[in-house]
Amino acid sequence: MQRKSALLLVTGCSLLLAGCIQVSAPDKPIEINLNINIRQEVMVKLEKDVETLITDNPELFPQ
Repeated sequence: MQRKSALLLVTGCSLLLAGCIQVSAPDKPIEINLNINIRQEVMVKLEKDVETLITDNPELFPQ
């Protein structure tokens, strides 16, 4: 009997709380920041330029 009344109480509470939950779309659009890929591309280009500079001018960078 107690189990049945507890089940009814939980069911009743869940029905009362069901109206409180609302899902709505955000006002602003979702923004995805892709700066990581751009930074990697710049670093690769910079490394290639530096490598070319060192190989073309070995007297400036003695080993």
